[in-house]
Amino acid sequence: MSDHYYSKKPSAGSRRVRMEEEIRGVELVYTVDEGVFSKRGVDFGSRLLVENLQEPEVAGPFIDAGCGWGPIGLTAAHLFPERTVHMVDVNERAVELSRENAEMNKIRNVKIYDQDLLAGEKEESFAAVISNPPIRAGKETVFRLYEQAWKVLKPGGELTVVIQKKQGAPSTKKKLEEIGFTVETKAKAKGYFIFCGKKH
Repeated sequence: MSDHYYSKKPSAGSRRVRMEEEIRGVELVYTVDEGVFSKRGVDFGSRLLVENLQEPEVAGPFIDAGCGWGPIGLTAAHLFPERTVHMVDVNERAVELSRENAEMNKIRNVKIYDQDLLAGEKEESFAAVISNPPIRAGKETVFRLYEQAWKVLKPGGELTVVIQKKQGAPSTKKKLEEIGFTVETKAKAKGYFIFCGKKH
């Protein structure tokens, strides 16, 4: 695999930058770095996902699959303080940054660890899976994430993902429905789609 943000140990030299980002009225300070996704700040897709994220009716924790340096998971943890938000990434540098960013912003209701998508999680243990999926890792990897999400979600749990039309939004919707999700399009903007799949 070529070296990019889905690599376990990015080879890009470290050049850390600190920045402030506001999403959905939540302003947090972040450290970002080379070798992680969206190193220049919160990308449009992640921002759109968080702006349209809703708390599921079922109790239980969230998990941010492919958390990067943490904007989705940490903002969700701030928005829903009664929930524990697990944040996982295969990229060790991303996990390190997410941990530092959680500490810097004094966000305590998170568990951050390195893991390949949802591979190590127990079945029916989460109320919500949220993800800006690793498109550059390939469709097979992204579809594996959707299948894993179905397994780890509790009945009534929800998977919320963002994907561009040109990167496969129609095939994502079809795949989610094939797995068994009831899929709703929560938002569309600038070619990006927010899909919410509910497990019944």
